Amino acid sequence: MSIALTDPIFTDEDAAREHLEAQRWPDGAVCPHCGCVGEDHVTPIKGARARPSKAHPEGKERKGLYQCNGCRKQFTVTVKTVFERSKVPLNKWLAATYLLASSKKGMSAHQLHRMLGVTYKTAWFMFHRIREAMKEDNSTSGPLGGEGKIVEADETYIGKRDVPYVSPRRIKEGRPFLKSGGNQKRPVVSLVERGGRVRSFHVRIANKAQVRDILVRNADRKSRLFTDESRLYTTTGQEYADHKTVNHSAKEYARGEVHTNTIENVFSVFKRGMTGVYQHCGEAHLHRYLSEFDFRYNRRQALGVNDEDRHNQLLKAVAGKRLTYRRTGEAALA
Repeated sequence: MSIALTDPIFTDEDAAREHLEAQRWPDGAVCPHCGCVGEDHVTPIKGARARPSKAHPEGKERKGLYQCNGCRKQFTVTVKTVFERSKVPLNKWLAATYLLASSKKGMSAHQLHRMLGVTYKTAWFMFHRIREAMKEDNSTSGPLGGEGKIVEADETYIGKRDVPYVSPRRIKEGRPFLKSGGNQKRPVVSLVERGGRVRSFHVRIANKAQVRDILVRNADRKSRLFTDESRLYTTTGQEYADHKTVNHSAKEYARGEVHTNTIENVFSVFKRGMTGVYQHCGEAHLHRYLSEFDFRYNRRQALGVNDEDRHNQLLKAVAGKRLTYRRTGEAALA
């Protein structure tokens, strides 16, 4: 069951604010500056007005404003979130979060700009802020796998590098020319807990050291590791409870429970979305698109999460991940 875009939280700014407060503050308003919570520590301010403007000579009323009795600072539900200091109405922000969270293969910024009536540049920036909120790591979600659980690992290559890669060895040997093939595509390394979550990383070069670093940081070593025959995992696999492989080059794709079909399915959805919906993605932004697809996969229908649940979980994750326009150009290679 999903909600329609005619819902008041997508058409009325006050309803949107109340819904966001209910998701972020189920036990009452929380001061984002010092952490105070409860009616004794946080007081609603009614009748407050913003600075006068041509549109509002007397100053627009500031609804949803609170003051902390501890640190004496004022705040609203959007402070220290990806929505902070945005001139886009909050109901349009909630519509954008719902559309991106419920579209299995993503949604283009051009489509959002047409649906919400904002400029393309605004829609593009809104989606990047939302993708920043979708980001997960060990600190927010914990490691993948565990005792008795299976973690599949694999790498894939997508698109062409914005800056061609030349290996340090070739430069040292005085051969700084480029080879065609996988080295000139963008490597993506993914780990998926079978029946559970996925975590993906864009790396500059997929080698043994890089793959090991990703594995040991994100997958519990008590897990059983399943991979293909790639030599990237041979040594690192010995650090896990068990390591089994399938030989894709010999057309072996499954041997009983040993396979990497789960991670291949993840790559399939990701590539269809990147090719069919987004079509082009700058390499500096690829890590955010990976966060988007990971977020939706980790809250898929098979795990009992519907569009409304996924949207509400995203609204709970917007805090502490503010993204400014300048930072959208920063690369984040693993």
